[in-house]
Amino acid sequence: MADAASRLTSLAEQLLGEPLPVRIRAWDGSQSGPPDAPTLVIRNRRALRRLLWKPGELGLARAWVAGDLEIEGDLYTALDAMSGLVWERAEGSRTLLQALRDPEVRAAAGRLLRLAGPPLPPAPPREEVRRTTHRLHTRRSDRRAISHHYDVGNDFYELVLGPSMVYSCAYWEDAGTLESAQRDKLELVSRKLGLTSGQRLLDVGCGWGSMAMHAAREHGVSVVGVTLSQEQAAYARKRVADQGLTDRIEIRVQDYRDVADGPYDAISSIGMAEHVGSERYFEYATVLYGLLKPGGLLLNHQIARRPQRDESSYHPDAFIDAYVFPDGELAPLGSTVTQLERAGFEVRDVESIREHYALTLRRWVAALEAGWDRAVRLTGPGRARVWRLYMAACALAFERNRIGVNQVLAVRTPESGASGMPLRARVWSA
Repeated sequence: MADAASRLTSLAEQLLGEPLPVRIRAWDGSQSGPPDAPTLVIRNRRALRRLLWKPGELGLARAWVAGDLEIEGDLYTALDAMSGLVWERAEGSRTLLQALRDPEVRAAAGRLLRLAGPPLPPAPPREEVRRTTHRLHTRRSDRRAISHHYDVGNDFYELVLGPSMVYSCAYWEDAGTLESAQRDKLELVSRKLGLTSGQRLLDVGCGWGSMAMHAAREHGVSVVGVTLSQEQAAYARKRVADQGLTDRIEIRVQDYRDVADGPYDAISSIGMAEHVGSERYFEYATVLYGLLKPGGLLLNHQIARRPQRDESSYHPDAFIDAYVFPDGELAPLGSTVTQLERAGFEVRDVESIREHYALTLRRWVAALEAGWDRAVRLTGPGRARVWRLYMAACALAFERNRIGVNQVLAVRTPESGASGMPLRARVWSA
């Protein structure tokens, strides 16, 4: 009888109709596949049960997080080679995971392999979100989702993000450091908003306070930063105090829908709108519009997905929804612009910085890998594995144009039509 690796390779190639792009090493020590390809290590038969019971990204994710699957060799090369097993390929072909969704194929796979062990589904790793029935994007559900993602521990985020503590796409104008690229991004946002001394800025989803401190220190504005994360708020308040900026910055644990002390001269929303959800996006845009004075500016920095032919078929990425951003949704850029305009905004500029995020994510992955032992001590091996897979896969997704990120500058134009905007939109990049 053939060894486990050969049987797995044979089945996968039968389903795909083409050679498997990775080498397989099975739990019995057997190996099969191209000798120079990245190696997918299947450490135990439980990994197969996860895929047979949950064929798709979630089954793969569970096996990865639990340590049932590993990758030897360069992670990016392996993920790129395996992308055809997960994502759509040429029209008329199917991925391996699509094939495994066919009940007949799954039954045949189970009979052929006889390798999956007991016929019961393995329990999900403890890092997976345990959902109860709830309405999406209520204040309560949003607090839970934000806590799952951001209350991992400030020490862990320091290890990954570095001294800037900015958890969004940096702006790479040259081959500088991550710290300098994040500073350039904060300055870019400040210039687009035209921040000047004496203005009031609302920073929605303020994170660990980096934008608030940059705006107050470099541009003399007064800032209110809001977050739903208790850990972020405590960390940000300490940073603000350490820099002597408490007279100009207030950090609140508050839902943006509960901010009631407008009007503001400007609003920055950097990497926050992905948490809002499609059903709530018009409300989000309307609330921010109402918090601005006439002539006030919004800078909305947001990840976008590619539009689908049938938008009703969209569903969030299963792995990210279960392990990273519960209830998060990505929208096409056109949908975001439309919702902002529906709320009353005049959109004045859109800048895509997609490639910048790939560079940023690769720096974060490198930092995580360099501090791997400490990351495991801080969060546990499962959580560290979640973050390594998530950030590396996202870097590839940005590089391959599966997702993008855009800065949308919009103004609450007064009824007179005098927006107060410069005639030449991109003067801030000079």
